[in-house]
Amino acid sequence: MPQYDTISKHFIQTYPQDFIQLSLQRDDVQFLDILDTEQPTTQTHHMDSLIKVQIAGEEALVHHEFQTTTDPTMPIRMAGYIVRAIETHHLPIYSSVIYLRSNAGKNDPGHYIQNLPGHHLIVQYSVIRLIEIEGQHILDEGHAGLLPFAPLMKRPDEMDSEAWLQACIDTTKALPLEESIKVDILGGLTILSGLAYAPATISHILYQEGLMDAIMRESSFAQYIMKQAREEGREEGREEGYRKIFAAIQKTYPDIDMEAIRAVLKEENGKK
Repeated sequence: MPQYDTISKHFIQTYPQDFIQLSLQRDDVQFLDILDTEQPTTQTHHMDSLIKVQIAGEEALVHHEFQTTTDPTMPIRMAGYIVRAIETHHLPIYSSVIYLRSNAGKNDPGHYIQNLPGHHLIVQYSVIRLIEIEGQHILDEGHAGLLPFAPLMKRPDEMDSEAWLQACIDTTKALPLEESIKVDILGGLTILSGLAYAPATISHILYQEGLMDAIMRESSFAQYIMKQAREEGREEGREEGYRKIFAAIQKTYPDIDMEAIRAVLKEENGKK
């Protein structure tokens, strides 16, 4: 599902330190750089995220993959990513798979094992299932890069799902950040929440809060829609491309103001 992949990569590249903290659970890691994720072999492979860090004075790599579904080939895929990254960068690596959907990754063993006499091999990685993370802790810590993912995390026992989504939105609105940054975070939250919530529930809360117009115009959600519309337009002609994108958006978010989206597209095209 490219929209979830695109948004997840956007936030890990914008807030790498938050994801380093999530996967390593330690505070002595210094972010150094976002590295190229392409791994050229006979086929080109792309990791979702590869970050260079410094831990206790030593350089290392931190690798993340985002998954919405269970993939039985994940152990061998991860082994490939890990070995190729070590070969390319000559650095130790900490690898994690982050499962976004609540039912995904339950049986991921977190390792690839080859049991051959004299050729034993084990490649390990961390399995992070968002539904198993205490979401209230993420809200309390206020890590901006993780807030778009908070609706997918474990909510407090006394809170129903809609109240939890509202709490995630309220926490984001209260962040001591520029409005444009908060709108971008809310745009990501809007897309990712679609993995756990009915579109009508999401759009109802956003409209109640008066946020939908800003999200449509200024967020990473808006940029994703514009990119998809332009790509569809190149393939099938502008008008047909836009028609298909509009239909898909309206199906997902039936209460959305399509005229606002059309206005944004018109503005974007006017800049070209």
